[in-house]
Amino acid sequence: MVKQIPLRQRIRKALVIIAFLSFPLTMNYLSPYVIIDGASQGIINGSLVMFGLMFLSSLFLGRLWCGWVCPAGGLQEMLEPLNRTVLNGKRVDWVKWLVWIPWIFMIFWLALQAGGYHSINLFLDTQNGISVAGAADRPIEIAYIIYYGVVALIFGVTVWLGKRGFCHTLCWMAPFMMIGLWLRNRLGWPSLRLQADSKVCTDCKTCTRGCPMSLDVNAMVQAQNMRHLECILCGTCVDNCAARAIGYTFSSEKK
Repeated sequence: MVKQIPLRQRIRKALVIIAFLSFPLTMNYLSPYVIIDGASQGIINGSLVMFGLMFLSSLFLGRLWCGWVCPAGGLQEMLEPLNRTVLNGKRVDWVKWLVWIPWIFMIFWLALQAGGYHSINLFLDTQNGISVAGAADRPIEIAYIIYYGVVALIFGVTVWLGKRGFCHTLCWMAPFMMIGLWLRNRLGWPSLRLQADSKVCTDCKTCTRGCPMSLDVNAMVQAQNMRHLECILCGTCVDNCAARAIGYTFSSEKK
């Protein structure tokens, strides 16, 4: 008998899959290239705004974006049956910073070369706001090549490495939220987070086995410390814990 997926997880999976299916429309609002193109012209663009909003949201909602509405997350969760390998975060999580840090420096350098940001075009490199339609000076075929190239990259890395392999290694969006999480954890203001009660935990390790980010959730529960920069607040551990040892809370950090 196939175990029924909890309702909240069915809703969440539907949302991330819809986000992925919408990726042809939204790609250039989440694009590492478009933000570089905008910086070189001094243009505040949709990607710059979106990455800024991701950072701000993480101060109060953690990495909820990654677990609930990320297009790349939707594709990776659809691919999970192909490779359920549990990743060792200590070995691979640093890779995305190796990608992200030079990219950020390039953005700052190009913006300085352009004399700073002096205009706004939230639809930069799109046609009527649609990403795969391409820019006015660029053939639509190029837009589709970029789209399929990004999808192939996410596909290949995930199938090769395992559970949410792209999130761990090449995602250019995650560091914005991880920095926000780091600040939140240091300052401890009220925000969406997980809480655990080790006293009611049965040590079944269902939470660890089910975590899409390959976290040792059971160890976090035992330590009653659910703060982890790679946690995407998907709630898989919450909804599959028979003992109800894990739950959501919107509160300040308990000292």
